[in-house]
Amino acid sequence: MAHVEVHDDRTLESPVLVEGLPGVGLVGKIATDHLVETFDMSYYAACRCEGLPDVAVYHEGERAVVPPVRIYADHDRNLLALQSDVPVSPNEASEFAACLSGWLAEHDVLPLYLSGMPTEKDGRPELHGVATGDAGSILERHDVSAPPRGGFVSGPTGSLLSYAEDHGLDSLGLVVESNAQFPDPEAARVLLLDAIGPIADVEVDTQKLVDQAEEIADARQQLAQQMSQGTDDSSQAKPLGMFQ
Repeated sequence: MAHVEVHDDRTLESPVLVEGLPGVGLVGKIATDHLVETFDMSYYAACRCEGLPDVAVYHEGERAVVPPVRIYADHDRNLLALQSDVPVSPNEASEFAACLSGWLAEHDVLPLYLSGMPTEKDGRPELHGVATGDAGSILERHDVSAPPRGGFVSGPTGSLLSYAEDHGLDSLGLVVESNAQFPDPEAARVLLLDAIGPIADVEVDTQKLVDQAEEIADARQQLAQQMSQGTDDSSQAKPLGMFQ
């Protein structure tokens, strides 16, 4: 049965969750991985949802295997992070969204859904926010601007936002300009500094994303190329065409 399997009996009070599913520029994954590493977040729960491949993930220097999509926690900061090492199947994205969203609603979690918008950037990447339920006031409070043009979020992240909208759940969608083909630590840094940090009320040191930008990009380039080749798998924001 699809469910989220919690491995930690400690509870959090109305936490914020940062979603890190692979997508365009890997902006969400880079930002979420950075949070998990910087805050030394602990393994909290496994996502046993439909749409996730049956693979066992192992990490450098560790003997234990873990599921491909996991939730990490920082109890001091009341923060959760959804870390993913694989894309979610586009055919199962709706089932995955229902599985995860049900657990988030049950535990009064505010999710921040992250997406890159492929674009030719000119200077600092622009960031915009959308909301479902009653969460729009959070964006206003933190000066996250509304999108200047219409568009849509696709892939699993789009399914999560769609489920939240359909069921009247509070959630935020953060869209940042991003490189279309390569990992984009700069865009991930904008997400952390301008939205995730203020909304989650945490201070995030992002200097490593600057100092190791090339190394981070190289390490994640293969996954980014896989995502760019299969747009149905990829979470991304797209502008609406004139007649759409």
